[in-house]
Amino acid sequence: MAPGSVLVLLFLAILSPFPNVSAVGVNYGTLGNNLPSPKKVAQLLQSTLIDKVKIYDTNPEILGAFSNTGIDLIVAVENYHVANISTDTSAADEWLTNRVIPFIPATSIVAIAVGNEYLTTDPDHLKPNALIQAMQNLHAVLVQRGLDRKIKVTTPHSMAVLASSFPPSASTFATTLMPVMTSIVGFLADTGAPFMVNAYPYFAYRDNPGMVDLEYALLGNASGVRDPKGYVYSNMLDAQVDAVRSAIIALGFGNRTVEMTISESGWPSKGESSDDAATPENAKTYNTRLIERAQSNKGTPMNPKKNIEIFVFALFNENKKEGGVSERNFGMFNGDGSKVYEVDLSCQFCSSNGGTLGFGEKMSSGVRGPSVWCVAKPHADEKVLQAVLDFCCGPGGVDCREIYESGDCFAPDKLHAHASYAMNVYYQIHGRNYWNCDFKGTGLVTFSDPSYGTCKYSQQ
Repeated sequence: MAPGSVLVLLFLAILSPFPNVSAVGVNYGTLGNNLPSPKKVAQLLQSTLIDKVKIYDTNPEILGAFSNTGIDLIVAVENYHVANISTDTSAADEWLTNRVIPFIPATSIVAIAVGNEYLTTDPDHLKPNALIQAMQNLHAVLVQRGLDRKIKVTTPHSMAVLASSFPPSASTFATTLMPVMTSIVGFLADTGAPFMVNAYPYFAYRDNPGMVDLEYALLGNASGVRDPKGYVYSNMLDAQVDAVRSAIIALGFGNRTVEMTISESGWPSKGESSDDAATPENAKTYNTRLIERAQSNKGTPMNPKKNIEIFVFALFNENKKEGGVSERNFGMFNGDGSKVYEVDLSCQFCSSNGGTLGFGEKMSSGVRGPSVWCVAKPHADEKVLQAVLDFCCGPGGVDCREIYESGDCFAPDKLHAHASYAMNVYYQIHGRNYWNCDFKGTGLVTFSDPSYGTCKYSQQ
């Protein structure tokens, strides 16, 4: 085996797996002609509690704007590209090479969403098997490049993949979709990627206002709805998630781990004249509770210890989006950056430097969170430190010229000092997540600037 391959395998053992951490994500759609630039969006989001952003393509301007921000991105393969990527791995490799590789590791891309509601968008013309084949091809290419631990492959589904969603404990996938859903769920279980579902209690209430309690749809009915198996639901969103969970179990995956992610959920602030539910007040109530739900680290009645990652839909109202009035009014913000309604996205741990711009939040100085650095522990094992240094300055993508003989951080010419510099750069460009400073227990996050003399440790 080549030395480089040994090095990569060693470092895969050093990196810890992604932990199940609480996060608030947001969907960033761009079907509008009045939206702020991606750079401004990225700058403003750094001073909010949003730490994950899901987009619907691989817009290079967005990917570039979010570099070195500490915000994770989920990018997407558009539905019309799925068939091409499904043909073979070379097509998937070409897509990845052109769309994703140029932006990593500076931009923290953590997942690829293959299509969006692909199985239910146009069932008469889209081939279900193309979806799973495209997912498998992209994953294979990521494995070849050693990126499969960092970047997961999944696909968002609508609730329409279910035969029925109530009662939650008895839900199954639609009969016609069971073969492809079995393949997809098996793939997710094998690769550790989440099952994504777009869940909207709003639509259930809008279409059946006489049968659905408004507070139940707005995540606020404390009285609860009872499932025949004894589960009690205080809101419809939890019931929808558990309906999907039951469908997964019904396929025979009850003993496998498949994480759940709510890839879209929100409430519009405006709809058709006959739509009494789409109001700024209801949208504020729903999204405020949804954000609180995302941060609560709570599961659902069927699995109370499993936290659900949530992506709010959406960041902006999109005035060029097709469909009814409500489709263009799911945003928390208008195109000019003003709030559609008051929603608290403040982050107590984020920088408060700078003035107030756009979203009504403090604009950060360009660094998410307090000033933190990553350094090597004083008595770290030197063999591990050497492996860390070799990886960071090689496959890890760190520019290590500053610790070469002519660089400002060459002195002192000590392994510990050089490893600390490289570890910090890796930590900063990968989003300052604590697991990016683990290095098999040799890394230490510090609030004290380790810079000295002309040697400056980066903060982003």
